[in-house]
Amino acid sequence: MEDGQPAVAVVGNPDWMRCLPEELLDLPLWNLALPGSHDSMAFCLDVSSPVVRSESRCLRVTDRFFPCWTRPCVYRWATTQSVLSDQCDLGIRFLDLRIARKPAGGGTLFFAHGIYTLMTVKEALGELALWLDAHPKEIVVVSCSHFEALTDEDHTDLVEFIMALLGAKLCSPQDTPTLRSCWSRGQQVILSYDDQQVVQQHPELWSGIPYWYADSPDPKKVIAYLEDMQRRGRPAGFYVCGLNLTEDICYVVLHPLQDMRKMTMEALLPLLRWMGEQQPGPEGGGVNIVCCDFVGMSEFCSLVIGLNYKLVGGACRMPQRYLDVKKSGEL
Repeated sequence: MEDGQPAVAVVGNPDWMRCLPEELLDLPLWNLALPGSHDSMAFCLDVSSPVVRSESRCLRVTDRFFPCWTRPCVYRWATTQSVLSDQCDLGIRFLDLRIARKPAGGGTLFFAHGIYTLMTVKEALGELALWLDAHPKEIVVVSCSHFEALTDEDHTDLVEFIMALLGAKLCSPQDTPTLRSCWSRGQQVILSYDDQQVVQQHPELWSGIPYWYADSPDPKKVIAYLEDMQRRGRPAGFYVCGLNLTEDICYVVLHPLQDMRKMTMEALLPLLRWMGEQQPGPEGGGVNIVCCDFVGMSEFCSLVIGLNYKLVGGACRMPQRYLDVKKSGEL
């Protein structure tokens, strides 16, 4: 381990839900610990695209006159994650999809994190559908949000595409999803759509999922924020604890040799240690979805998955591979 960065050979968890103990199969999915990726599509950013419209006016004006400086800088600080199917193979079961329309992209929808992606929304969802077909007992929570510059027609076209592609796999928000109930119906997707007007028109869609994040580059402040939120009590349904760090313009200027990956990896150890002390479940502090940047750079997924075994006897019921991760230098 160098510079506080975990040095691990990351092992995949492509079918971890299928392997959970019998006692967990009838628990609501919001009472299990689910690994998630923050800004799931920020691995294929287009450095030639303009800064998104929701960024500050100062940054957008600078981008207009000095794109050769702003775009590589935004790219360095916005890039995270890896290929979508690889994330699912690692064990990720929550995807954070931030959808946007490029200024000159026609009717094609992309994703955005500071700048726009190369991969389209339809391409990404198609890749997910193929992965789900190959892993019929895995359930993924998909959060569609932000909707940068989308029109009503864009929303209509997007929902129609989702229904055509994933309709039979969607779990209704009228049901309480458990692994057993989803398996019995062939359901594999919880589709959260963060636009209440659209949700009201489509009973297959779930409302936006609360995402707790500290908006800070300091891991100590992230942990303090999450603990404060836990003391106030967790939401009744799905919710996210974000371990992701957030930089601002002052931080970027003061750390000219850093980027998002370096900042994340240097802070990862205390965040993973804190996360390993948590427990899922309905109690006030029980975690549900836990999100992180660069999910493939540590045993983050295995650590979160291992939390579920605390609900059925802890270490004595935990598979050896999760015990090995827990005992490693990360915790």
